[in-house]
Amino acid sequence: MSRDGPVWPTLPRQGERRDKRTRERDRERDRAGAGAEPPRARSERPPAPPSAAPGDGDAARVRAPRRDELRVFGLNACLAAFAARPQDLRKAYLAASRMGALRELMAYCVAQRLGYRVVEDDDLARLAGSQHHEGVVLDMRRPAELALEALLARLDPGAPACLLWLDGVGNPHNFGALLRSAAHFGVAGVLLPHDSPLALSGAACRVAEGGAEAVPLVRLGAGAAAVGVLQTAGFSLAATLPQPERTQSLFDATLPARTVFVLGAEREGMRAELIERCDLRLTIPGSGRVESLNIASAVAALLTTWTLRRSGESR
Repeated sequence: MSRDGPVWPTLPRQGERRDKRTRERDRERDRAGAGAEPPRARSERPPAPPSAAPGDGDAARVRAPRRDELRVFGLNACLAAFAARPQDLRKAYLAASRMGALRELMAYCVAQRLGYRVVEDDDLARLAGSQHHEGVVLDMRRPAELALEALLARLDPGAPACLLWLDGVGNPHNFGALLRSAAHFGVAGVLLPHDSPLALSGAACRVAEGGAEAVPLVRLGAGAAAVGVLQTAGFSLAATLPQPERTQSLFDATLPARTVFVLGAEREGMRAELIERCDLRLTIPGSGRVESLNIASAVAALLTTWTLRRSGESR
């Protein structure tokens, strides 16, 4: 302010009063006509970059499961794993088409602040390592294998029980198929030698269709002590062999109420020293047109026969 009073700014002449926004629009129009990109208004934010589609490898970059985790896939396998061990869920991946069937699982993930992602089929195939993912893949904490003594402590000492001892079996699909049969017939446990590489896998879980959650796995200790422990607990060991020599027909043999069926690999068979320590040697008679059944089919025949004998005893 001057001594003579306030100094007022010079007002624009008539026709010069054009607001700032109008002038900016005119400049933008002139530049657009010249092929230049119009500047953004100050309040305009730059557009966000498009999010990577799942098919662009977004899910494929997810870390592999840790050693203490098991990547389960297949609808029934995943539903059974979640129902049996929801606290072991780490992360879920699913197709949009499975959102209805997995609504409860998704709600659990939200409540527990666990990650779940809706991805494309190609990503699920990469995560599972198989096209047979059935629209869902779960990262679960791997269930612990039991010691033999812990399994026996769970059993009623006076009740019938059936166990499977797998000596040399290694195919995960056969493993999954026999776990499915074992769950169906109520097998009390599956015994694995201490040096066997066989372990639960995603492929085995899928083929088992939920059976992997129903049958405990037992890792045996080194040496032959397990045979003595089982026999002390009232179990008889029955070796299953393809050769009819020195064997009994499964259909004619007396099967004890507490039986351990011992099975070997389809080609290599089982170890000779283990056969010698078994109480029974059984074969499954057939037409002779093939050498033998595969292990999954053999397990189904063995368990069917054992169950029929128990059913006949209860009548």
